[in-house]
Amino acid sequence: MLFEACILLPVLALLWKRFRPRSKRACVLVLGDFGRSPRMQYHCWSLSRAGFDVDVVAYGGSEPHGSVRDDPKIKVALLRSLPAAINNLPRVAVYFVKVLLQSLQLFCTLYLWLPRASHLLLQNPPAIPTMAVAWLVCRLRGTEFVVDWHNYGHTILSMALPRKHPLVRFAVWYERFFGRMADNAVCVTNAMREDLARNWDVTAVTMHDRPPALFRPLPLDERHHLFMQLKQQYSVFADPDGDANRTVFTQLDTSGMPEYRSGRPALLVSSTSWTEDEDFGVLLDALKIYEERSLTDLSLPPLVCVITGKGPQKQFYLDKVKELKFTRISVETPWLEAADYPRLLGSADLGVSLHTSSSGLDLPMKVVDMFGCGLPVLAHDFKCLGELVRHKHNGMVFASSAELAEQLWQLLGDPDQSLLLDFRENLVEFRLNRWEQHWTANVAPLFQD
Repeated sequence: MLFEACILLPVLALLWKRFRPRSKRACVLVLGDFGRSPRMQYHCWSLSRAGFDVDVVAYGGSEPHGSVRDDPKIKVALLRSLPAAINNLPRVAVYFVKVLLQSLQLFCTLYLWLPRASHLLLQNPPAIPTMAVAWLVCRLRGTEFVVDWHNYGHTILSMALPRKHPLVRFAVWYERFFGRMADNAVCVTNAMREDLARNWDVTAVTMHDRPPALFRPLPLDERHHLFMQLKQQYSVFADPDGDANRTVFTQLDTSGMPEYRSGRPALLVSSTSWTEDEDFGVLLDALKIYEERSLTDLSLPPLVCVITGKGPQKQFYLDKVKELKFTRISVETPWLEAADYPRLLGSADLGVSLHTSSSGLDLPMKVVDMFGCGLPVLAHDFKCLGELVRHKHNGMVFASSAELAEQLWQLLGDPDQSLLLDFRENLVEFRLNRWEQHWTANVAPLFQD
């Protein structure tokens, strides 16, 4: 009898975990680095505040923000990385083996190991294999299937393969088929919502990215503290004369209060994934033009250009920066803690976005973060950028390196910085419109039984 109980009880416990009545529990699926998915972290935080227990299924890598990491209602189940030996197979074989192994791992995690959820929220892309596996698990468990459309997976695939390639054509069919099978959908722009409705027969609600309250302009004393902290690791922030109480940007006045130094450099920040849809070469060429002009036009300040992010083309471009040997421009690529990134944006003079979008229907989250910090942005133009960046209202848009360089001259060469101040003033309304209010109005109704 004891032997039978030892066998039966674990089986009953597993069955109860899988099929118990739906509770106020949500599963959030991210087939990527969760720490580098701010929008999905905000979803988790909002679901927790709405009373949900949240199970996150994602890959590790970067540390999530503390408000998510330390929330007792949010638990992260990390997916295991695939064996490196797979990469030794032919390219097409790598693709199919990877999809097969990811499908098995996702199904086991979602169906066997996690408690039954009332809702599953999927980040798309990638669509393959997440959409099919998530749909199947939701149908088996009576879970509401919600897709958050950040972009289209097939348009990203078409950056590496011709649009008529069989894999791309299959990806289009697959994404359309399973996208229609979702119970609800969220998307990042009005342009994407209209495209989904017109071409895919998918009804979605628009949830424009908005920054949480931690993205804000930093007071000067907090900026000085951040620069003092960063100079311990990155010499570009240090006082050129070696004064321990000064940074390249700030110093203490006679009363011991921080102030900006006369003739300080301008702090330019950008965040990039170092991939094909964010051509860092555009910024690099603009900096070369700026350097040449600043050698003769002394109204142009030196630049400290801070680039955050990681990706496949990073080392390629860093080698190019070393070859250029700037004299009035410093380029640094620091690794920042999650809490330090908004502090850096809140301390900068100007932001740059190189995002161009494979579909032309999504918007760069980095610009949202910068606007939350009251930071004007120069952004690479594409189809629906106007939903976020309004030219000469809260920033400027450019289409070439020459245009970007001209905008740098115009904004940073003005000793009064009158246009930059106008942009900052026009961003006040955006900063008052935060993620929490938008999520409650647009997304929360999708998570009601």
